[in-house]
Amino acid sequence: MKKRWRLISIAAVCALAVLAGCANNGAGGNTAGDGGNAAPTAGESGSGALGKIKERGKLLVGVKYDTKLFGLKDPASGNVEGFDIDISKAIAKHIFGDENALELKEVTSKTRIPMLNNGEIDMIVATMTITEERKKEVDFSDVYFQAGQSLLVKKGSPITGIENLTSDSTVLGSKGSTSVKNIRDKVNGIKVLEFDNYQDAFNALKAGQGDALTTDDAILYGMSAQDPNYEVVGKPFTDEPYGIAVQKGNSDIVQAINDTLKELHDSGEYDKIYEKWIGKKPSE
Repeated sequence: MKKRWRLISIAAVCALAVLAGCANNGAGGNTAGDGGNAAPTAGESGSGALGKIKERGKLLVGVKYDTKLFGLKDPASGNVEGFDIDISKAIAKHIFGDENALELKEVTSKTRIPMLNNGEIDMIVATMTITEERKKEVDFSDVYFQAGQSLLVKKGSPITGIENLTSDSTVLGSKGSTSVKNIRDKVNGIKVLEFDNYQDAFNALKAGQGDALTTDDAILYGMSAQDPNYEVVGKPFTDEPYGIAVQKGNSDIVQAINDTLKELHDSGEYDKIYEKWIGKKPSE
């Protein structure tokens, strides 16, 4: 009888061990199943989120393809170039020792946060203003670029600043951008037409669908560089600090980004990148 109970006890212990092993695998302990390609999930911290990126072997970054000076895709070469791209390369180099360990994915102001939180990208480097509202959805790095909202008009326009806009004016903007909300707050009753991206908004301005296009001055300068018939007017009327966004709770990725930014500033490389794309030094 004692022998029989002893055998039953051993069998029970073995069964519990097997169940425990299955539970561990089901909790995501096996990264081979997804090939290490999945983006870090929200709330991963410590070495979890950054470790997953390192296991994959490349960084997935959401950038804009339509914003001259910051992220613009050359239709001939297929290359995407700009300030945000160079910052992304620096982050990849910090993490992997190779700036080319990087995959760029197109985002717009409307799609960037959903793509981040769906796990399609590891971070957003796309002229994204840090706001209290957005902090509820994502975590931000330190400020990596300081901009301010302004207006782009056709040369010779009677609009020389925000003070010339009225409820009879039509302003063009990008869906999901803070600039659309800001202009509505500052000019009561103004008509705003929203487009999926800045290039569509700029084309609409050139087609006469609006009196002005509004977004951050740094982006508008890129548009005026594309077509000198258009100019940026008036003083910036908002403060737009750009940050790099990651999923909430991924503090180790934020730390890696902030470490990269510090290295760039300390070495003087940040000033070189800034002058390369903006045409002046940050302090000017």
